[in-house]
Amino acid sequence: MTESEPRDENGTSDGNTETHDPVATLIEKICTTDFDTWYRERQFVQNIREGQPYFNGPSPCRDPRYHTPNKLNQCHRKIYYDRLNAPEEQPEPEGLFWFGTKFEEELAMEYLEDTVKPHRYVRNSIWLDFTIETETDNLRFRGETDPVVVDKDGVPYLPTEVKTTEVDNLTKPKKRHLAQVHAYLYGLSQEYDREFTAAVLLYTHRKTFSFTPFEVEFDSEFWRNTVVEWAETQTQYRQDEILPPADPELEWECEYCDYKHRCGEGNTNYENGGVRGFLPLFAEYPRDKVEEYLEVYSDVGAKLTPTLAHHYPDLANRFEVDDWQCEACETTQQWDSVDWNGNVDRPPLCPQCEKDGIPAPLSGPAPTESAFEREAFQ
Repeated sequence: MTESEPRDENGTSDGNTETHDPVATLIEKICTTDFDTWYRERQFVQNIREGQPYFNGPSPCRDPRYHTPNKLNQCHRKIYYDRLNAPEEQPEPEGLFWFGTKFEEELAMEYLEDTVKPHRYVRNSIWLDFTIETETDNLRFRGETDPVVVDKDGVPYLPTEVKTTEVDNLTKPKKRHLAQVHAYLYGLSQEYDREFTAAVLLYTHRKTFSFTPFEVEFDSEFWRNTVVEWAETQTQYRQDEILPPADPELEWECEYCDYKHRCGEGNTNYENGGVRGFLPLFAEYPRDKVEEYLEVYSDVGAKLTPTLAHHYPDLANRFEVDDWQCEACETTQQWDSVDWNGNVDRPPLCPQCEKDGIPAPLSGPAPTESAFEREAFQ
């Protein structure tokens, strides 16, 4: 009796004498495919399909007078870094974004529609673009609301703002969310030539689905002295190109900030870093963030640090790399001419200083205050 030939999952012989296990093949495919890469590509394609390719990369640097409601009244330094597209140090919290979007689209909308029947309806969002005059400048606010209760003609009646959270027993809305809602109320009043004075903030716990609503009344003093004043101050920092102080609303926010190491709140020795470039001995930048930043700004001077070139050698084949620098003797070394194992806690030593018996560590250029990002969009 001859040994039977291997067959594929349809029972057809493949003519190969090597054993073929279709289950093992499927397992290997599932286990070796990078989900993160697959998901990013999926989002990339979806943005193009929906006519929003501008989401496939950093947002263009906006005029310093422009503000978006969901960025209001946060840490000035964080927003300064964000608006000028400093490289982010953490991956996108895609799971949180996905959950928040799905909850709003599939549950919050349905809940609101069932609740406001029979004479009211729900519109998923309204785009707002309005300008306010201040003593120092004209400020422009642009953004999209969450679901809005409307009448049968689609005219807004009551705006809502949906937030998902992991905080139990909320007793009051967060100030930044109040600022966001006030911007929407003010903008709706300008757009529809009627006064909108009330909104609802809906907080939902991500794990338990516990639901905490807050009624928000428009407070003209809060709008002027808190929201508009914050926007004026952020605009002034941007126009003067001055790095703002770090002033988070809550201390724990620094731990989750995309710029905590650049700012000086991480476990590194950096502080008060400028906008332009990567931290020289920091290897924790997510690969997609590094690639995205370089694809946009390499034409205006952005380069890999030697540290990132060691960490992502394939990117070093595509983009320019800065030289190692020695602060002691002020010499430079090509990034790949120095033997180093990539341990950022033990940077390579300067060959020139070693000859003189001085153990001087090498580093890369530090981030600068100059924001070439602005130049790229002028």
